[in-house]
Formats: sequence, C-alpha cells, structure tokens
Amino acid sequence: MSSGHPTFDHTVQEGNIWLKTAAEKLHFDDRRHAYSALRATLHALRDRLTPEMAVHFGAQLPMVIRGLYFEGWHMAEKPKLDHTLDEFCEHVARDLPPKFPIDAHTAAHGIFEVIFEEVDPGEVAKIIDQMPVALRSLWPQTARRG
Repeated sequence: MSSGHPTFDHTVQEGNIWLKTAAEKLHFDDRRHAYSALRATLHALRDRLTPEMAVHFGAQLPMVIRGLYFEGWHMAEKPKLDHTLDEFCEHVARDLPPKFPIDAHTAAHGIFEVIFEEVDPGEVAKIIDQMPVALRSLWPQTARRG
C-alpha cells in the first residue's frame, strides 16, 4: 500500500525495518510485541536524558520512529534519575502491556541493539556516555567504549 508521497512511504518502510529488526532480536513472531518493546524502551531512554540530549537523539531517528519516541513527552519535566539497572527496567516495564512475553531487561537490551544497528555509532556513543555505568550494560558490548 502506497500513500502516494515518497517521503511518507519511505518513513513507513524505515519504521517497518525497525519493527522487523526488533522482532528478530527479541524472537517475536508478532510485530505488535516488537512495537510495545520499542515504544517502552524509547520512552524510558528519552525520559532518562536531558531535554537537549533527548531532542538531539530524536533528530537522528526516522520520522515514524521519532514520532513514537516523542509521543506523550513533557519537555519541562526533569530527566528521570534511573541510576540502577532495576530502576531503568522498572521504567520500561511500566510502559509494557500486561503479561508481556519477555521481561523489561531483555526488551531494553534487544531494543538497544536495534538502536545501535540503525543509528550512527557516534550518536549512540554520546547517549551511552550520558548514562550511568550500571545502565551501559544494556547496550551491546561493541557499542560501549571502555
């Protein structure tokens, strides 16, 4: 199905690539689960960043993923201070549907793999550098410096 506008068609295609990659990483047959994991993890990440860093990172995302990322965001709020892995994963879990088939840690780790594959590595490195050391373990080993 085509929208008749190449920009919209392209961004929908990019969004589907992200969902397909997320579904593969998380071993989901149902892309609705991939969407839920992507949304919950992106929101937790966004809420953990400073507003300036959140906007800069959002600009790196494909249009349809950017819309998902910014959905419901209140820029005036201060960043969540999720310092521990458990705190961050609880944040992810709050946005997942009830009886989600995987835990929040697995979901976040898989989505961070997708982000690392789809976003410029230099931009990902900036995000990782802003995160507490405990949260960096959610990213693929190859994404982490030091």
